[in-house]
Amino acid sequence: MRRENRGKNSKVDVKFDKIIIYAGIGVSVLAFIVFALFMYSKGLNDEVKNSTMSLGKMASIIENSSQDNSKSDAQSTQSASTEIGKSVEESKSEIEKQEKANSNKENSNSSDNSANNSNNNVNKENNKNEKANSTSSSEVNKTEKSPEANQTANIAKANNSSVEKNEDNNEENIPKELEFQFPVDGEVCKEYAKDNLIYSATLEEWTTHMGIDIKAEKTTVVKAAEEGVIKSIKNDPRYGLTIVIEHANNFQTVYSNLLTSEFVVEGEKVEKGQSIGTVGNTAVFEIADEPHLHFEILKDSLPEDPNLYLKK
Repeated sequence: MRRENRGKNSKVDVKFDKIIIYAGIGVSVLAFIVFALFMYSKGLNDEVKNSTMSLGKMASIIENSSQDNSKSDAQSTQSASTEIGKSVEESKSEIEKQEKANSNKENSNSSDNSANNSNNNVNKENNKNEKANSTSSSEVNKTEKSPEANQTANIAKANNSSVEKNEDNNEENIPKELEFQFPVDGEVCKEYAKDNLIYSATLEEWTTHMGIDIKAEKTTVVKAAEEGVIKSIKNDPRYGLTIVIEHANNFQTVYSNLLTSEFVVEGEKVEKGQSIGTVGNTAVFEIADEPHLHFEILKDSLPEDPNLYLKK
């Protein structure tokens, strides 16, 4: 029994020793932590003090630099103002020098001009005297010319005048470009046919056609296609009452199958678009056709296709 109690007590003592050891370790750990926190807080206070000191130093440095800059600016402005003042005074002196030089030049130029004018007057008088002498000598030479020389001069003048007249005539004889207009308003019912044949309802056969037929009602007014002179007014056995007008450049226009020609007479000069007659139905070779104007254009008395020259 005693041995069992001793064994139990020894076990309790071991446990108690362990607890004491653990407690000592915990206390030492806590002490270390507290010490570490104390040291850390002290370091923070030192850093804050240092930062406040650095801020103060920075403020003092900025103030000193601003004062230095203001002093340098004042010095620079003073130097700039002195330099500007110097440049203004120098420019004034230069302007005064230039004005004096220009006045001297003007005075010299005026004196030179007066001298030149006097020289020019002398030269003009000399030239007048020379011209007078030359004219007098030319008059003497003219009087001394022989009649044969006068005749040759007159012939040369006559030749020159004749050449000038020929040039004027050539300008007047330049051919005028003609622009023919339709003598009546209407549709072309039968075309020009020189190299081919067209059927004629009146003749009941295929024939040539040296003009164009322009459809128009009876009594429609016919107008001159271009300015010219009335060459003839006749009653053609094939194409009825016909008017022929002569134009520039050896052109002629023919107006056939007319009813009347009372507006013009032979030899009369007519303008472009002037009334010369009226449309009828007097053409024997085209009496079976409806009323129309038979119109031809001749160049050097040879028929041409009117479509090549007519312009509406």
